Amino acid sequence: MKNFNKNNFFKHTFCEFTQIENFEFPENTNYKSKSDSMYFYTDEGVYRKSNHWGRVANCRWKLISTENYKNQNIVIAFAKWSDFYPINSSEKIFFIDVDFDSKSAKLQPKIENSTNFLFTFSEAQKRIKQINHLFKDDKWAKYFNGNLNDIRFKIISDFMNSDKILQEIKREFN
Repeated sequence: MKNFNKNNFFKHTFCEFTQIENFEFPENTNYKSKSDSMYFYTDEGVYRKSNHWGRVANCRWKLISTENYKNQNIVIAFAKWSDFYPINSSEKIFFIDVDFDSKSAKLQPKIENSTNFLFTFSEAQKRIKQINHLFKDDKWAKYFNGNLNDIRFKIISDFMNSDKILQEIKREFN
């Protein structure tokens, strides 16, 4: 696994930054981007002060916020260097985390000693899009017999834990 630092964390990475409430950027802030985001580097990680999160240049940086974040609001957040993951590689280092109660799916970096089925970044993104469609639209289920929630659970569970394509899983289920 690649080690990230102040010289390479901004090159095709995925990261979840955690919002910090009380941090003052020193006068000699390490870096200020063209879009006015400010960065302060430490041995442990990076502080970022910005009004935009999500897709940042060629990166995908999520904000774990203490409240409902709205773009264009300035937020300060921190991420450890170990929280950065490459997204342009063929390494299977992401898994899909599904919450069936809230009907949502999200991409997560692998957890040590986990048995989660792993995907590349782009493959996980494609599958999440398909899973969200399964949650939002019920038309696909009219060809199946049984309880919709049970069918949905089985199909999504198989889909997020295998290399099989969605159509193959649906065919096996029917």
